[in-house]
Amino acid sequence: METLEKTAKSIPLKLFAKYIKKSIKEEEFEKQMELPEQKSPLFDGLLSVIVPCKNETEMIASFYAEFEKTIATMGNPNYEIIFVDDGSTDTTLAEIQKLAEKNPQVQYISFTRNFGKESAMYAGLKSAKGDYITIMDADLQDPPSLLPEMFNAILNEGFDSASARRRTRDGEPPVRTFFAKVFYDVLNKLSPLKFVEGARDYRLMTREMLNAVLELCEYNRFTKGIYEWVGYKTKWIEYDNIERPAGQTKWTLWQLAIYSIDALTSFSSVPLILVSFLGIIFCAFSALAIVFLSIRQLIFHNSAYGWTSMICIIFFLSGIQLFCIGILGQYISKIYLETKHRPHFIIKKKS
Repeated sequence: METLEKTAKSIPLKLFAKYIKKSIKEEEFEKQMELPEQKSPLFDGLLSVIVPCKNETEMIASFYAEFEKTIATMGNPNYEIIFVDDGSTDTTLAEIQKLAEKNPQVQYISFTRNFGKESAMYAGLKSAKGDYITIMDADLQDPPSLLPEMFNAILNEGFDSASARRRTRDGEPPVRTFFAKVFYDVLNKLSPLKFVEGARDYRLMTREMLNAVLELCEYNRFTKGIYEWVGYKTKWIEYDNIERPAGQTKWTLWQLAIYSIDALTSFSSVPLILVSFLGIIFCAFSALAIVFLSIRQLIFHNSAYGWTSMICIIFFLSGIQLFCIGILGQYISKIYLETKHRPHFIIKKKS
């Protein structure tokens, strides 16, 4: 103000008016040039994002754009994205390589063939360098927008991990929904571990928890079961099912059935116990039947008849035996695969 008063006294009124206009414009210009206050990162350290994908050409760019939006809301923390190409037969790898050329934080691993999602997740977990690690699918059914809430659970609420759980299955075929419910019901009854229905592979965890998970290097992997086995406190974050914007699911009903059997035999020995009890029950029943038929033959003579019913019983018992042998075979096959010590995957290209 003093400067303006001195200026007003020393120059004519018209010149003073011009001087005031110029000063106001300069002030407005300086305000416009002021940079907006930068939002501080939500967390310190490195976030590793593992994205297993197979034939996701249509989704790679969309996923990356959505992830970048979420990261911006979190104050642009330090991160790395590890895409794991699980033997794609389309241009998925080429799309990932385009992103890697533009952004050095984007990395990729490409397998020689399709080794399965479990192997892809394991490869990503082994390659992750972050202090916090998350796994999410490229189809956007695991919304990146949940990440801030997951970080809040770990940083402020004392949890070691935060995992996503679908509260609804809208958009899925009713048959798949029904069998998924049956699977979790059976698994929880037969396994000493407790599995949450609707749980996704989408999870954020600390480095400490990841190190514990990587200590379990078994060949037959069921990662959801491994998470439960290692323990640690987990917060479940519920969300409504999101249909994929493009492309098709890679899981058929048959593949899900095989995956369910692998999960059951990986974390429960109850089927073997049930088979043993079933054998004892049928042995006891057979012994009683022999005693009963022998007594009846001695009293009534020529009473052992009914070839049709006998054949039916033989077929029934044979079916039970084959079923039991099949259960035993599942466990034996797991032992067989473990003893081979084959690698979980073979890498063809890596950034």
